[in-house]
Amino acid sequence: MTKYCYELTLKVRDYECDLQGIVNNANYQHYLEHTRHEFLSSLGVSFAELHKQGVDPVVARINMAFKTPLTSGDEFISRLKIKKEGIKYVFYQDIYRKSDEKISLKAVVETVCVVNGKLGDSELFEQIFTPYFAQ
Repeated sequence: MTKYCYELTLKVRDYECDLQGIVNNANYQHYLEHTRHEFLSSLGVSFAELHKQGVDPVVARINMAFKTPLTSGDEFISRLKIKKEGIKYVFYQDIYRKSDEKISLKAVVETVCVVNGKLGDSELFEQIFTPYFAQ
């Protein structure tokens, strides 16, 4: 069993689905990003305030494996854990359909920080993320 450090429950909205009646693949990136932003918020960090301070975390790479489609009205749980690899913060994010805990999406999101216009480490992220780094 994977040990996650954060989870967020959401619900699929009608307009997120395509003609097949399933969530369009691009919307999963929105779910993943919203989960990361809410994780930051739960730690007392505002994404907008980070930018004002010259710290811009950005996605460098994302890999998504689609497993079981979500449909309109489905509630789902977006879970994450985080690991540090060099200057990258790697988020392992999985989405489960709430009704049966069936895996819908497995994703690996590699992020980096641009600090005052230069690629680098964020002291704040080191401080707040270290207790959550996956082993």
